[in-house]
Amino acid sequence: MLRSPHGLATALTVLLSIAGVAALLLTGIRVYLWSLMDGLVKDPLKVKDIALARVDNVTAVADGLQGMLWLATAIVFVMWFHRVRQNGQVFRPDAFTLAPGWAIGAWFVPLANLVMPFTIARQTWTASTQLAPDGSFRKVSSAPVTAWWLAFAGSQLTDSVFSVLYSAADTPEQLRGAAVVGAVSGLLTVAAAVLAVLFVRKLTALQSAKAAHGPYAAA
Repeated sequence: MLRSPHGLATALTVLLSIAGVAALLLTGIRVYLWSLMDGLVKDPLKVKDIALARVDNVTAVADGLQGMLWLATAIVFVMWFHRVRQNGQVFRPDAFTLAPGWAIGAWFVPLANLVMPFTIARQTWTASTQLAPDGSFRKVSSAPVTAWWLAFAGSQLTDSVFSVLYSAADTPEQLRGAAVVGAVSGLLTVAAAVLAVLFVRKLTALQSAKAAHGPYAAA
């Protein structure tokens, strides 16, 4: 049975927009951290202890808030992802190589979670696309899927590297290097949030069109 993904898509659009802004602010904090560490390396007397303590506290608070925000976003995203995967099963059950439950489970399998969700997303995209009026396959560019996934996977990998480097950093030079990786991760996260909104809205629109007008596109 088809179930509308519109409500979840709207909630996701709001959450992803807020998360993107939060990631941009966190990126700014990491750039500020880089600036402080660079100044400390070049002239230790120029950077005050209070500035170092402030950036450390702000970073901890911002990381915590972003973590809670992304958790809420992830929960709603997985709900939406499972919904559209189930709809895809109704549209074209032959389009899938994995059972619907993997739309949830794939995110929790180490390493495989860098590939399986992307596979499910592409197959759901294909299943949700209307056929041409004559019944032939009608290709709709899956660039929104690919662009979102590349940005998302890149942000996850670079954030993991940042966490390791930041935790292990003992010197201003090491903190400066970690801050660079953190800033890159933040920018990728912003990009992933924007591209996720485009992906969510486009796939939702594809499913709405197919549900409303049937499997064949208008001539």
